[in-house]
Amino acid sequence: MLQLEGIVKRYGDYTALDGISMEVPTGKVFGLLGPNGAGKTTLIRIITRITGPDEGRVLIDGRPMTQEDVAMMGYLPEERGLYKKMKVGEQALYLARLKGLSKADATKRLRDWFERWEIMGWWNKKVEELSKGMAQKVQFITTVLHEPKLIILDEPFSGFDPINAELVRSEILRLRDAGTTVMLSTHGMASVEELCDTIGLIDRSHLVLHGNVREIRRRYATNTYRVEYIGNRVALANALSFTGELIEDKEHDGQNTARIRLPKDSSVNQVLRQLLGAVEIRGVHEEIPSMNDIFIRVVSEKEPQSVVAGMTE
Repeated sequence: MLQLEGIVKRYGDYTALDGISMEVPTGKVFGLLGPNGAGKTTLIRIITRITGPDEGRVLIDGRPMTQEDVAMMGYLPEERGLYKKMKVGEQALYLARLKGLSKADATKRLRDWFERWEIMGWWNKKVEELSKGMAQKVQFITTVLHEPKLIILDEPFSGFDPINAELVRSEILRLRDAGTTVMLSTHGMASVEELCDTIGLIDRSHLVLHGNVREIRRRYATNTYRVEYIGNRVALANALSFTGELIEDKEHDGQNTARIRLPKDSSVNQVLRQLLGAVEIRGVHEEIPSMNDIFIRVVSEKEPQSVVAGMTE
């Protein structure tokens, strides 16, 4: 659906984005990741045509994006803003009308959302009376009310308690399942693993990681396993000595848990055959790195290196 080709953005001598090329698949949740100052917000502003690139182009369905395409987007910026003296319902209706909805249609949709999210009691209250989380709810609703094909959410969970954060997560997944494309910019790696199908990680103005979340996590796996067993710890270490590295071995309530790293050319079945003669195996689990671990590893590299994983499901 959305393609970025060679996007470059400079501010004087500073290059905020340097040749960013990536795809945001249709009907998926795409995570736009990166440390502070990496260029994520600049990229979002280019996609939404708030600013333009110095080089490169943005494509929608294979053609250059137009202002009409922007009207079919929903954008929730990180910088929140509602008119404090307006009533909540009046403010929401005003924003909905800006998206091209008739007054009658906007009012019906808003009331449906407000009732579903149990905030109808705030309809006639002033915006300044809302808590930060309540204001966030109103802004999220107005972002998606016109049923955009592409929704861009910049730190959408900021200010939410766990219950309301889960409400928004569920809504994002519902929108995705209905065919909406969602771009999610967040620092919350747990949200990335829960919600995102694919990601793009920007670091120091470069795209350094791009692809399917499961493929990326698999790519960064280190062939490390957690083995739960009962038996003599020395016997396990001896059985393992020629085929793997014992990283850690802990005991709890009579059962040991060993962390074992295997050589690239070894399989877990080979190691288990050796261990079964020395100890009683109760469980084996491969350790797949979290997106948080991968994020830290990638942005800690001295020189950015682009890594692309499969984009298919």
